[in-house]
Amino acid sequence: MKRVAATLATGLLCSHACFGGDGKLIGTAGLNQVEGAGGGGIVPWATLSGYDSQEETSASAFVTRVNLDDYRLTALGANLSLYDRVELSVARHTFDLTTLGGEIQQNVYGMKVRLYGDVVYSDFPQLSAGLQHKRLQDSAIAYALGGADENGTDYYLAATKVHLGAAAGYNLVWNVTARATKANQLGLLGFGSQSDNDYDVMFEGSVGVLFSRHLAAGVEYRQKPDNLGLGEEDWWDAFITYIPSKSFNVTLAWAELGSIAGAPDQNGLYLSVGGQLW
Repeated sequence: MKRVAATLATGLLCSHACFGGDGKLIGTAGLNQVEGAGGGGIVPWATLSGYDSQEETSASAFVTRVNLDDYRLTALGANLSLYDRVELSVARHTFDLTTLGGEIQQNVYGMKVRLYGDVVYSDFPQLSAGLQHKRLQDSAIAYALGGADENGTDYYLAATKVHLGAAAGYNLVWNVTARATKANQLGLLGFGSQSDNDYDVMFEGSVGVLFSRHLAAGVEYRQKPDNLGLGEEDWWDAFITYIPSKSFNVTLAWAELGSIAGAPDQNGLYLSVGGQLW
């Protein structure tokens, strides 16, 4: 052992070899999804958030801003990946009602477990299961619109695979996620409704091309339930990501989020900056 250091937020002691950095190829850890999980921008993937191997831990942090016509979403978050098996995450959402005034805040606590495989080296896709527990801090608007609860938990199963050289010689990555949810607009408008408080299974997906170890581009799609009857629509985005090192990544996307709380055509720029802390 070369030296002993404290692991983020856990007090766990480990040797220098525990720190992630050499465990995985650059880019294969994905990014930080807006709810805190490792993955794409709006879709959690089966990949864990860090570059740790089975003998390492790693930590990451991110900030994301989505500017829409009538709203602005800011997400701050961090996650901890343990021995390429378990991911723990936390995120704070601030949803500014830029046209109406005021804001809504929400905390998201997540956990993901890798069940099978490796995104690059196994024959079949990497498979992970996760949950995201969401606690709305400002519930007045959610209840006024007919939301049933101010807290809720999403459960998901994700499969992710990288195919080397499959797209005209470039690496191709895809992900499919099935999510059981009651959340209205990520939970910012509460969970369920007075007339429909059952879980719905929504499907999400991503596909991208890795043009090099440092540059990727692709699209994402996410189904959404319309529990409140306000015309909540599915989301999609087109993104480009630059990853100069494992300590830094930046993603720029155009996001089409449809109708939010009755305001139609909420589209705009998505910018996210993150990276591995160790």
